[in-house]
Amino acid sequence: MAWDRNQMAKRAATELKDGWYVNLGIGIPTLVANYVGDKDITLQSENGMLGMGPFPIEGDEDPDLINAGKQTITELNRTAYFDSATSFGMIRGGKIACAVLGAMEVNEKGDLANWMIPGKLVKGMGGAMDLVAGVGRVIALMDHTNKHGDSKLLRQCTLPLTGKAVVDRIITNLGVLDVVVGGLKIVECADGVTEDELHAATEAKIV
Repeated sequence: MAWDRNQMAKRAATELKDGWYVNLGIGIPTLVANYVGDKDITLQSENGMLGMGPFPIEGDEDPDLINAGKQTITELNRTAYFDSATSFGMIRGGKIACAVLGAMEVNEKGDLANWMIPGKLVKGMGGAMDLVAGVGRVIALMDHTNKHGDSKLLRQCTLPLTGKAVVDRIITNLGVLDVVVGGLKIVECADGVTEDELHAATEAKIV
């Protein structure tokens, strides 16, 4: 047993606090928008949108209304639009309280690799480097292992880094871990997952 992607996103949404401005990365993090509920959370998208709503109902999509991952989204009655320079001014200026980002790898020191695999065609790092440097808290929302069953929570990242010592909390399909002095600390196991199973699936040191 483990959490599916929607359960992971729902768990990540519980981390967000009233009054926060929050950026959601591409991939699983975009699903968090569906689980904000009644909280006073303002979602920011680096392509120039403040006040991002949940995904639209099928048939109600507006092709001109997209997030940074080119997915169709909805607007709210308080949504504001602006250019990329203003968007990144918010991020670099420390105005965004939290970023929930996908990850290919995270190591026990909180280093994050989430933008490229050498040899594969990529469009660029996007806003990830600015986000990990400028926001108050970084949550990595990711699968615990790759498709071969190898851990993605490592002693050392093998892929090019997005940022060093930037991740505060990791939420995976197997549980929740914090980056602390000396390694990772288990906060919570996913439904039906034991601590022993979490240990077995984690290469990084658990303290």
